[in-house]
Amino acid sequence: MLSINNKTLLIKLLIMFFLTNLTYSCKGQEAKGDIQEGIKEPKITSLDSNSIKGNINKEKLFQFPYLDIQISDVVRTVFQDSKKNIWFGTQNGAFKYNGKLLTHINGIKSELGKGITIKDIAEDKDGRIWFGHTDGLSVLNGDSVTNYYKSDGLLSNDVWTITTDKHNHIWIGTIEGVCKFDGKNFVPFEIPEGILNTSLGVSSTKMIHDIMEDSKGRMWFSTNGGVYILDNGLLKNISEKDGLNTSFVNQVIEDKNGNFWISTSKGLFHLKGESLINMTEILFTESKGTGSIVQDSIGDIWFNCSRNIYSIKNEGSLTEHRITEENEGPLTFQIYEDRQQRLWFVGYGGAYRLEKGKLLNITMDGPW
Repeated sequence: MLSINNKTLLIKLLIMFFLTNLTYSCKGQEAKGDIQEGIKEPKITSLDSNSIKGNINKEKLFQFPYLDIQISDVVRTVFQDSKKNIWFGTQNGAFKYNGKLLTHINGIKSELGKGITIKDIAEDKDGRIWFGHTDGLSVLNGDSVTNYYKSDGLLSNDVWTITTDKHNHIWIGTIEGVCKFDGKNFVPFEIPEGILNTSLGVSSTKMIHDIMEDSKGRMWFSTNGGVYILDNGLLKNISEKDGLNTSFVNQVIEDKNGNFWISTSKGLFHLKGESLINMTEILFTESKGTGSIVQDSIGDIWFNCSRNIYSIKNEGSLTEHRITEENEGPLTFQIYEDRQQRLWFVGYGGAYRLEKGKLLNITMDGPW
């Protein structure tokens, strides 16, 4: 039996190991250039976490405290559908909160009938909910689940991202590239190969990290070879040759002004027309790899670098958000704003929601 001190040491060692192996690394070369005049150094707001009650006396080595009351140890993604149901994609499958109950969707399984990890969730125009996961693609239509695998024509069972376009087609990004589902067939879509990211435990030259449709109907693919944009049947590439510091692009979003923000393994970039601005050089004194990114309802840009969560206001000021001065925050995989204009931060350790200056841990019991 380990002593309390040994358990504490073990947990600390595991935290250090996890931090060094995150998908979105914060390490990088020192950025060149001075901080732009008029941009302030980050101010830090202290966010109070709600108290958590529960049985924490169980023997659970290699885990953080309070994990027995979380929705899941790891929440990869959160999504709100058109009926305002909240969906959680976790390492224990998919969960749905309908305003009254939190339920697990049991029908989503691997081809061998085993459990899976949900990596992305989307809704089509018919109200069906789609799940990309570690063993294929699944769709929930009412109470019925249909699972698709490589044996059904899917490009790869290892699905990382999905999105629905204005034609109600399902775009699926996998570790082996992109395919499109038209309701009957999976049609491969050729994206030029990138390079292998040797700093990660899971990578490939064909990996697709994110897919986004912009307001003009163009499709944006975040890859290990930069960003690819599908416009009227033609592919355009934005990569190191255009000013990105790296080929590894994690996500692209379109802001309210029709400009784009590009999150990469070496920092955040702002594409305004034809101008590509390195925001990391402006906001920080060193290179910082960024992960999830979102623009909220008032126009602020939110992004994360491992446990560090930042927001950029319209005037350009940068704020770092923490639970407390000592605790930077959850190990975030995704930042998401729901239809009630509430910001969610989900990742390793569970789900959190920012409300009225407080970062609330949302467990199986809420608070909803």
